[in-house]
Amino acid sequence: MTTSQRARLSKTIQIVLFIAIIVALVLALDWDKTRYAFFSFEELGPMFPDMIIVGLKNTIFYTVISFAFGLVAGLLLALMKMASFAPYRWFATAFVEFFRGIPAILVLLAFGFGLPQAFGTLWPQPVNIMLALGLVSSAYIAETLRAGLQAVPKGQTEAARSLGMPAWRAMVTIVIPQAFKIVLPPMTNEVILLTKDSSLAFILGMSITQYELTKFGRDGIQSLDAGLTPLVVAGMFYLVITIPLSLVARKFESRSARTKR
Repeated sequence: MTTSQRARLSKTIQIVLFIAIIVALVLALDWDKTRYAFFSFEELGPMFPDMIIVGLKNTIFYTVISFAFGLVAGLLLALMKMASFAPYRWFATAFVEFFRGIPAILVLLAFGFGLPQAFGTLWPQPVNIMLALGLVSSAYIAETLRAGLQAVPKGQTEAARSLGMPAWRAMVTIVIPQAFKIVLPPMTNEVILLTKDSSLAFILGMSITQYELTKFGRDGIQSLDAGLTPLVVAGMFYLVITIPLSLVARKFESRSARTKR
């Protein structure tokens, strides 16, 4: 057989196997139970419109405030990692490695239950969520921004300094704006990750006005005779947020690739 014939045969075999697996799954499923477990949409009336005007709104709100906090902290950490003063670099490195290495759910538990006991005060749950998710995201944002800052040609900073511009002003007006343009695609992906991580907020306990999508889905499973359908709907709303963000990230990536060419 020629090379092209072997390639066609291999492709045909893969297609046949794929179709056979799909057919086997279709025949093996109990469609009545599957419909009850995942598609009992007619039972979800009590969840609306609160799932949209409260759950969806709060999910977006928690994502935005966590990202804003993480962006500011991440930029500060990135600058500290690039500083000439060694203790700054040590602190930033330790911070980044620590928060990149532990699960976000542990940080949420620490801010929701541990720190209030340690300081003898209760913080509003949105503040706990912002601080916990923001600190975790800042560790990743710091590394992304550091790469972006280092990607800006040093000649531009040197040219600004030769014109008498202070180092801090050159960094703020020349280097940082260009770095943000470079890191827009990975930064958009970080927003997507934060959107999904906001689903962990339910472990802190909250009033109904603070519910996010996953909390609505979990409560729907317990209170409605709809199987896992409430979580399916919650997942659909997450996709409503994340798919447009993914498209934006791809657009930024393609624009960046054209600029490099």
